Amino acid sequence: MAGCIDLDLNFSPSTNLLPIRRLNLAVGQEAAVRAAWLRFPGFTLEPLEQLYRRVDATTYRYESAGGRFVANLQVNAEGFVTYYPKFWQAESGT
Repeated sequence: MAGCIDLDLNFSPSTNLLPIRRLNLAVGQEAAVRAAWLRFPGFTLEPLEQLYRRVDATTYRYESAGGRFVANLQVNAEGFVTYYPKFWQAESGT
């Protein structure tokens, strides 16, 4: 996993927090990331090239696998993903 700084757990959007917080992108900026991707259910580990682009204060465009996967992630002020289209949505505690 040479060159991988971040860990991407295939089954959880919580790991998007790591590069989002570390990169601290301004609106309009983008950065490439090489993550160690733990795939589920086989638990294989492989490198995954990713791209994060900050669209606005609460939206990141996430791409992986050379653009074969693209999603606009909604985040809260701390960078936690609150909405990952087709996969996950945070619910209010109230």
